[in-house]
This record gives sequence, structure tokens and C-alpha cells, in this order.
Amino acid sequence: MDGERDVAIPAKRPEGSEGEREVTIPIQGMTCANCAATIERVLRRTEGVSQASVNYATERATVRFDGGRVDEPTLAARVREAGYGVASQRFDVPVTGMTCANCAVTVERAIRRKVPGVLSVEASYAGETAVVEALPGVVVWEDLVRAIEGAGYGVLEVAPTERLEDVEAEARTREIRDQTRKFALGVAFAGPLFALSMARDLALLGAWAHAPWVNWLMLTLATPVQLWVGWDYYRGGWNALRNGSANMDVLVAMGSSVAYVYSVVVTVALTLGGGGLGEHVYFETAALIIVLIKLGKLLEVRAKGETGEAIRTLMGLRPRTARVVREGVEVDVPLEHVVPGDLVIVRPGESIPVDGQVIDGYSAVDESLLTGESMPVEKGPGDSLVGATVNREGSLRFRATKVGAETALAQIIRMVQQAQGSRAPIQRLADRIAAWFVPAVIGIALATFLIWWLLVGAGFTAALIRLVAVLVIACPCALGLATPTAVMVGTGRGAGLGILFRSSAALETAHRLDAIVLDKTGTITRGEPTVLEVEVADPAGSAEELIRLAASAERRSEHPVGAAVLREAARRGIATSDPESFRAEPGRGVAARVAGREILVGTRTLMEDRGVETTGLENTSSRYERAATTTLWVAVDGRVMGLLGVADAVKEGSPEAVSELRSLGLDVVMLTGDNEATARAIGAEVGIEDVRADVLPDRKADVVTALRASGARVAMVGDGINDAPALASADVGIAIGTGADVAMEAADVTLMRGDLRSVPQALALSSATMRTIKQNLFWAFFYNVVLIPVAAGALYPVTGLPMMLRSLHPVLAAMAMAFSSVSVVGNSLRLRSARIPGLETRGPDGP
Repeated sequence: MDGERDVAIPAKRPEGSEGEREVTIPIQGMTCANCAATIERVLRRTEGVSQASVNYATERATVRFDGGRVDEPTLAARVREAGYGVASQRFDVPVTGMTCANCAVTVERAIRRKVPGVLSVEASYAGETAVVEALPGVVVWEDLVRAIEGAGYGVLEVAPTERLEDVEAEARTREIRDQTRKFALGVAFAGPLFALSMARDLALLGAWAHAPWVNWLMLTLATPVQLWVGWDYYRGGWNALRNGSANMDVLVAMGSSVAYVYSVVVTVALTLGGGGLGEHVYFETAALIIVLIKLGKLLEVRAKGETGEAIRTLMGLRPRTARVVREGVEVDVPLEHVVPGDLVIVRPGESIPVDGQVIDGYSAVDESLLTGESMPVEKGPGDSLVGATVNREGSLRFRATKVGAETALAQIIRMVQQAQGSRAPIQRLADRIAAWFVPAVIGIALATFLIWWLLVGAGFTAALIRLVAVLVIACPCALGLATPTAVMVGTGRGAGLGILFRSSAALETAHRLDAIVLDKTGTITRGEPTVLEVEVADPAGSAEELIRLAASAERRSEHPVGAAVLREAARRGIATSDPESFRAEPGRGVAARVAGREILVGTRTLMEDRGVETTGLENTSSRYERAATTTLWVAVDGRVMGLLGVADAVKEGSPEAVSELRSLGLDVVMLTGDNEATARAIGAEVGIEDVRADVLPDRKADVVTALRASGARVAMVGDGINDAPALASADVGIAIGTGADVAMEAADVTLMRGDLRSVPQALALSSATMRTIKQNLFWAFFYNVVLIPVAAGALYPVTGLPMMLRSLHPVLAAMAMAFSSVSVVGNSLRLRSARIPGLETRGPDGP
């Protein structure tokens, strides 16, 4: 559900929606009864609304309205304009039978017209899906299926025991098999037909060249191609026309039918003794048009399937079964039967079935397919596990915490699908052109025919051939595929690197930022205290012994600084002892007895209060303080043993990431609630000059808003709950994946790795994807703008050019059309393996 999604208002009311109707709208964001009164007032002022009441307690608005004057999307838009949200239910519908971008428009129109309660719908020809946002409880799945099937398309139904990816793969295989079979049959008939036509044109048939039976043989060979191989175009064209639109199928059906029907008329006339239309027939032209375009469609289907390979790879990561302990016995159960709380067993080499927390065992887990990190991550008791990652070494027993749609993998898949199903702003121009493209081409074709026949005097047949060439060469598919295929491949590659874009709009915006705001804690730094410095007072002393005694004293401490000392001991493999006595000194440190020795760990004030002499280490302590590092004094039996410097350490790769961001021309800003000295020290370490210190969590969004108000396009990067408002207020919100779920919900981009270097990589991927989209759109526009006039004969007066360009034959036009959309998809597929500057640079643990 998405209460903030833009509403697409249909141009026409749903059929049968006229008259008085009533609808219940779930409202989000009301904080008091006055909010309810405000929404009521807004709705009542809407034209066509006769009654509106809002219940603050149930968060529902009940509206009675005239369905002929207003609809649900308009009502939802009014609520959102008032500053409130509308809860919606999302349906992802796999659609079959779409043959071009205009088919997607037809599907959208059918759903909007026939299903009341729909707020928005986006159908994707490239993704073969329709994403529908509707009022909860008003629209059900069957309504959408009925509307889509009524428009002449199909819906993939998935049984409870089946997986969507399996059903889609089977459908795609079935479609490729069907297209291959039809193409093979077309070649079997069109090949001899073309050979026969060429033999006659080259006078190889002798006296038989103009015998009536030759034309009838050609008709016999052309008819199966026209009516069976080409039946898809007739059916698709009819479906589009009866739904009030026109698509590529209309052009192909018209172009091939004109050549076929004309040839049939000539054949019959010659047989009956008439010859007013001449003796030449174009059966081979009609057949080759269909066969060549069928070849293009076959290649397009194969290539288009590859654009969604990344999402299918993610889906395929899920194991089908899990080994759980039920009543003390290990049993293998279907993945769908695992419930939270189950004890799950994973052996070496097996995939982890669901998210959970380790109860027993140690192992290294490969999380590369989800995060992009190639190095396995060590896991032990208490550590979290992510479903679909691979257990490499030891056996693990863990408690299932999230299953089904709640797992991290399911959420990743959902985000990628949402991005791939969304419509990028740059696609709007192509959509507007596609809406009138086919009617315009038909108009140009008719004008071409009339000009050449009536004005130029080229003859009926010559003018007809030019009409066919114009109809066949036009390609709306390239326009429709230019953006979504690149978005699918780009977001898919990002998912494989642990970079998740929530929408194609975010993918587009990320490449043209002016400034980027980085939260310090958890983004630039690790977000937890770390021992960075160790200074031993006695040159003969041991750093390991200093840490051992300090960590032993801190074992009972609950302070984050004490936890940092214990982590440092564990990192160095130093064993600690449980203190015999322990006392916390709030704000100053701890006092403990370890193995009979009195240990003090804390501030200089604690030392002085206990009479411990601190001279000799003042310079070191001052150096720590200048570097914004907390100084821990460690004393043993009344004498200073050494110092520990503790601070929130900068993450590995943060300075490199900042340098890369600055090299992109971005203004880099750091936000932190720390004091000025600490903030400046961290900023200097990573190379950030614009440091904003003492910024409270609720003021971070204000900094972002102020930057945007200055005219800059701003990205915000953060990881915690208090970052969510700032993430939402930025042009692009980027959440570090190790952070809180609420931050990820507010973000436009989620980075599964906690490495800041993922940020410039995300921007590089955005730039590469947008570059590919622009190349695709240029080719799609260039192809149609240049070749349609060529097909119409614009180059005919230019002498010196080959006749095949001056008078473009329909067969060559069909060949060009067949490969135009394939070239666009192929260019998008290059994103999967292309070397992208900035994306190749990975950390030492990256691939």
C-alpha cells in the first residue's frame, strides 16, 4: 500500500458507473476531529458529490456521488490535495497477449473504464504486467481479470501450489515455441513463394511466366502465411480497434492485407479475362512482410525475456523446502509451511530458507547475491540470517523470524518489481506520441497513396506499394520499449549489486543531482564506539595486557564505551576474566577487582578523585581530545597503566566515497548532532568541508528543505529512524541497508551494503541507464522520422541514389521494422555487462 502515490485520473468514467453511487475511502494522516471536518468540507465542495461524511475513529470517508460527473480517482485526488493520504491496495497483474506499447495503453484504458474503484493503473509492455492501485475492498482480482480479458488479452493465473516465476517461465517458453512454429511455417511457404516470384521476374519460367496457374499457386502459398501465421496481427488489431485505439498490429494487418487483397483481385480478374489492374501480383510481398515481422517479434520476445532475468534470478534464490524441527524430529516441509518461531536446520552448502536468528552453530554465509559483497559473513549465536543466502561451512540452527512476504528477499523483489513497473518521467513524451502514432501513420500512408496516384501520376499499383511501405515501416514498438527495457535491465543490475531503486523516477533523478547530504552516524561512521588508539604508559608494558584488564573490568558495564572495549578484546582474541567486584561511577567510569587487582577505567576526573597520578600522558590525552576521541584512563593498583582512545570510527571506504561524489561535481554536506569540534574532526578525516553540527534529528529535514529551496536537486543519505523525514523531503532519499526499516520505507533508493561507496555506484548506474534510455529514444524517433518519409518516396527525386532507397520496397520496409525494436532491446541489454565508470570500483570486499 502506498498512501502517497500519484493518482492517474482517467479520461472516461467506468462503464456503468453513471448514477448515484457510494464509496468508502480509507484516509491516512488525520490527527484530530478537525481533520475529519476539513476532509468532509473538501469532498462536499467537489462537483458531483451529494453527501460526504468522515469518521475520525475509523479513518474512513463515506461519499455518495454521481458516477457520471465524478469518480474515485478524483475524490482521492481531492483528499490528497487537502494534505491527507488515501490508503490503497496494489495488484500486480501478469498480462499476456500484448504485442506493442499501444496494447499497454489499451489495457490501461480497459481497466479504468470497466473497474470502478481503481485509482491508477500502469501497464508495461516490456514487463508484461499491469500495476493497479485501487481502494481496498472495492476492487477484487476477478474484476481486473474480467476487464483485461474483455479487452482481448489474457492474465496468468497462479495456483496456490505454483510459483509465479515458474508460471511466467512456462508462459514465455510457450510463447517462444508458438512464435517459432509460426515463423517456421511462414518460411516454409514464403520461401518457395519468393523463389517462384523471383523466377518469374527474371524470366526463368519461360512460357509459363504469365500462365494463370502461377498466380493461383502463389495465392495457395501466400494464404496460410496471411491467415495463420499473420492471424495474431488481425486479432491484435481487432482487439485494439474495438477498445478505441490502434496499435502496431493494425499497421501490419493493413499493410500485408492491402498487398494480399490487391493480388487476389488481380488474380481473379486475370482468370476472368480482365486486366485493368495490370498483371503483377504481390503475394510474396504480403507473405514476406508477415514472416520478417514475425522473425522480429520472435527475436524481441527472446530479448525482452532477458531484460527481466535479474528479477527471475532473485525469485529463483528461494529454496522450495526447509528443514525444521517439529515435535523433536527434523522434517523437510514446503517453504510455505514455515512459520515464525520454527526451529530451522541448515547444513553446509544449503540455502537459508527464511529470515531468522542463529540459536546454535558457527558458519560463514554468502550474501553476495543480495548485497553484492563477495566475502562470506561470519555468523554465530545471536546473529541475524537473511533468507536465500547460502550457508558455506558449518551447520546452523536458527529461529525463523520472518517468512513469506515479510522476508528481506520478498521485500527486495517487491521493490525491484515496483521500480520496473513504474513509469519514468522521461517516458511521458514517448507515451504521448504513441497515443496518436498509429492514426498519424495511417493518415500519412493514405496521403502518400493519393499524392502518388493523383498528383504524381505514378499509377494505382505504384501508389499502393508506397502506401504498404509506409504502413509496414512505422514502428511504435521501439518507442514503447525504449524506456522500460532500460529501466528493467538497470534496476536488475542494481539489485545484483545490492542497489535497489524504488521507482524509475528515482532512477532518473539520481543522475542529475546538485548536492548530497550525508548523515554522520551509521552512514559515514560505523554508528558505534570503537577503540581506535592504545597508549601504554610503561614502554615495557603490553597493549594486550592493558586491554585485557580494561575489558575484564568492563564486563558488567552496560555503557556503549565499555562494550567497545570488550569488542576490541574479542577482535584481538584476548580472553577476559569476570570481575570479583564491580561498581559503576556514572559519568566517570567503572571500578572493579580483577584477579585481586584494583582496576579503574574512566575519565581523568575519576583518576584524580582516586588519587591516581596522571602526569606523563597529558600530551597523548590532549591529542585524543583534539581528534574528537573519548579518552579512557586505565589504572591498576593506583598507577596509570595507559590510555584507550574510543570514538565512532569512520567506515572503511567513506573517504573514498566522498572523493568520488565530489569528483562528480556534487556539493557534499555532513549532518550530525555532535558538537562542532567532533563534527569538524570527522569532516576533515573524510574530506567534507560543509559540516552542519548540533543538528537535532527533527531539524535534519529542514536542512534538506533549505538546500532545495536554493534551487539545488538534493539527495539525502541516512540509516536510522530519525533520518526518515529528511529522506522523504529530499529529491532522492537513499537509505543504507543496514539501517532501520522505516528509513527504507521513506527512501527512494536502498543500499543493501552498509558501504558508503555504494552511493556513487548508484549514481553511476543511474547515469548509465539514463544514457541508454536517451540512446533508445533517439533511435526510435530517428528511425520513424527518417524512414517513414523515405518509405513515402521523399528521396525519389534525388538522382544518383540506389533505386532501393528512392523507391523503398515493402519487403525492405518490413525488414527494417522487424529489427528496429530488437535493436532497442539489444541496446538495453548491453547494460547487463557494460563497463560503467564508477560502478566497477568496489571495496576490498566487493566483487
